[in-house]
Amino acid sequence: MWNRRLGRTADHRVALLKNMATDLILKGKIETTEMKAKELRSVVDHLITTAKKGDLAARRNAAAYLRNVTTKDGKTAVQVLFDEVAPKYKDRNGGYTRVTKTGIRRGDAAPMATIELL
Repeated sequence: MWNRRLGRTADHRVALLKNMATDLILKGKIETTEMKAKELRSVVDHLITTAKKGDLAARRNAAAYLRNVTTKDGKTAVQVLFDEVAPKYKDRNGGYTRVTKTGIRRGDAAPMATIELL
């Protein structure tokens, strides 16, 4: 099977990935479980590739996926994606994120990892 279900229903899984993708774009680095990070990697890489096109349809698609969260300086996640993140990777063909294993979580011994934008 090509995708991971992460122990959630389809709607819950989509909402989880939308929230995590928004946080990763705004913050640049987040810590989560290893399986969630691996699944999030493909979502964020696809969003950045779409944002590199820079047209209005790409902006609409990104706005439909990302949450409408603003940063301290008043920018939304879509603005950060198109104005800061995508231009940084204009000469790079894929591989915009890095997943690094960090250890195990104390409560349930889940393998943890950080995912960050390169």
